Amino acid sequence: MTRGDRRRPRRDDPEQEGLAPTRVRDLLGVAAVTAVVVWLLVRVSYGQLPPLPLLAGIVLYALAALEAVIAVIVRSRVSSSQVGRASGQLHPLTAARVLALAKASALLGALAVGVWAGMGIYLLSLSESSAADHDRPAAIVGLVGGVLLAAAALWLEYCCRTPDDPEDAAGASPSGT
Repeated sequence: MTRGDRRRPRRDDPEQEGLAPTRVRDLLGVAAVTAVVVWLLVRVSYGQLPPLPLLAGIVLYALAALEAVIAVIVRSRVSSSQVGRASGQLHPLTAARVLALAKASALLGALAVGVWAGMGIYLLSLSESSAADHDRPAAIVGLVGGVLLAAAALWLEYCCRTPDDPEDAAGASPSGT
């Protein structure tokens, strides 16, 4: 077989159907672009913003914890082959909804990381401002919450994979060659 004979499946290849796993580099790109935009906006209008409450990003922690619990449940059902339509099993439609939740939450986590990072970077540049001193802890709480949410969402997405996914088998390719 020559080099030209081997085909790697592409994302737009109709033979390669289904959702592709969320890539961390895509989430990092979203976070970076969001951070730059927020930094620019805050730089222009920081004096007009109200003080940030310390627990402004706490909802991100709650979402991350919820997704971690869902991931444990889904992982146990998938690993014990309890996916199906019977009573007590994880319904396939529910699994698809959980996967959609994981993908959306990963994006939300990346956006939150970008927002809080952009805000935090600006606040670090204000060394002698009491308002910035007050807002820095809130930015840190939000940033950590965004990272935790993105990590929990990626883990939940991973837990939704079936045990016979081609990507899970070492050295196996989707086309079977």
